[in-house]
Formats: sequence, structure tokens, C-alpha cells
Amino acid sequence: MNQNKKDTKGKYHMSEVFHEDFSFHIISDGSCDLPVELVKEKHITVVPFYVSFDDTHYLKENVEIGIREFYQQMVERKGVYPKSSMPSAQDFVEAFQPCAQAGIPVICICITTKFSGSMQSAVNAREIVRESYPDAEITVIDSTVNTVLQGQYVLEAAAMRDSGMGYQETVSRLEEIKSTGRIFFTVGDMEYLQHGGRIGKVAGVAGSVLGIRPIITLRQGEIFPSGIGRGRKRTTEKALNLLLEYLAEGGKGIEEYSIAVGFGYDLEEGKAFRDHALEVLREKGYAVREIPLLQIGAAIGVHTGPYPLGFGVIERGISEWVK
Repeated sequence: MNQNKKDTKGKYHMSEVFHEDFSFHIISDGSCDLPVELVKEKHITVVPFYVSFDDTHYLKENVEIGIREFYQQMVERKGVYPKSSMPSAQDFVEAFQPCAQAGIPVICICITTKFSGSMQSAVNAREIVRESYPDAEITVIDSTVNTVLQGQYVLEAAAMRDSGMGYQETVSRLEEIKSTGRIFFTVGDMEYLQHGGRIGKVAGVAGSVLGIRPIITLRQGEIFPSGIGRGRKRTTEKALNLLLEYLAEGGKGIEEYSIAVGFGYDLEEGKAFRDHALEVLREKGYAVREIPLLQIGAAIGVHTGPYPLGFGVIERGISEWVK
């Protein structure tokens, strides 16, 4: 097993993340927005995105710039629009190569290809690694999702791995459940969606009417308008209603789903929103114990602005993994 440590440039090596009891390793690009501590606990490698505020100097997210600092700069530098950049093929090579050297199969989960070329970087890296290690087993998956929902998807992969599920069986199950993923969210205003070119169909619904905010659904890699509203309370309540409708349509118990709340700059708002959602879900008869609260990272935050808020929900890989 490779005994190198992570160098000062933030490269990832197996001695930090791989557990000898596991038959394969999980890698994700940085769009998964999982906390650094949780990534280490679950033995997952994350290949970071980059973010820049001047279009020249790009910093690795969670390595050279923290998420809190990223949002703080957005709030303080009004009118400055940061940009994100996907991981390079070389970034993925550095993550794949120690696994290939050790003969460890890899499942690499990437942000939806509708939003980024990160998956292509990973595919290119796989071919580069196989030039030296022809037998390297590296499966690259288009998650068709992003941000905290991608994080939930990655955690489902980890849960299946930890349960003893095999490599190919886990890949097959991941392909089965990814179509069940949904994000229901709103934003503080239309500014960043318009500037970043991610507004798409939403623009025709919300327009530029003063005070109007969109409610957006992401499914199978694309965003769709799900309504508009004036004021934060109305739009966040609509996002909650969309979650309730989704659960009712699924006809399964809530224990069959992984649900998380994603927030941006405002932690206290995120907590209040999560607590309200728990209260409503319990009133509706759902025996839900907790909902994780996860911060949306720079890869998506550059498009939503500082105040995205909403839910990610996806079917669990194995129903036994219930906290």
C-alpha cells in the first residue's frame, strides 16, 4: 500500500483515505460538497474543483480556499462574480494512480455532464492510468446530479461498500438509483443565475419581475422551473411542498430515502429551514429522526449566489442503512 502523505499542493494519496477492509475505493469530484471530516471518516477521495474571483488565479476548493471564505467574499464583493473550473485530467490521475498501483478497483462519481466536463477529465485520466496499469478497474459514473445530492449519492456508494456489497453490484445499484435523485431549491435572487448562464427555462417563468424568486427542480441532470414566489418564506415553503409531493408519489417509507438540506452563506437560516422541515414531516406522519445540513460548495454556489436553500433526496442504495 502506498505510504505517501498528502503534499502541500493538496494531492490525495491512499494512505490517508483507503481502508484495507474495503474491496474497492470511492472517488468523487468536489461537486459532492461533503464536509472534509465526513470524507475522511468514510474513506472517500475528493478531487476538488477550482474557484477564482479574478478570472486569473484559481484556488482548490477546501484545500486553498474554504467554503466559508468563498461565501464571505461573495457577500463582501458585491458585483464580483466568481467562476469555477473543473478538475483536470491530471488531478484525477493523481487520485486514480495509487489505486491502480495497489490493484484496488475504483468507483468515481462525477457531477452531471450537463453542468460540467469533470466526467470527461476523469475518463481521460482513466485512459492515461491504464497506459501504465492496463488491468486497472476504474468505473466513472455520471451522477446526473450535483452539490449535496451528489454527496448523498456518494454516501450511498460508501454505505454499500461498507455493507460488503461487491464492486460490480454497487455500480449496478448506483446506476439504478440515480434517476430517483431530486433537488428542490430556491435562491436569494436571480442575479447569479442570469450572470452564470444557468437560468435556462427558469428565465421564461420568473423573468425580471421585482421580488420574484424561482423555485427550481433538478432531475436527471437538468433544471426545471417549479414555480415562482415573492419572498423567501413562500419559496422555501414551496420547496418543502415539492419534497412532500415527491415522497407521496414514491409510495415508499421515508426510511427508503436519503434526504439532506443544502444551504449557502447563512448557516442559521439553514438550521431553521431544516428544523421546520423536520417538524412538518413528523406532523405528516413521517418517522424521520434527523436531516443532515450540508453547505453547498463553490462549484454550484458561483451560479446560485450566496443564498441557495433547498432539499436533496434520493432513494437509498440499501434500505438497511438507516440512522
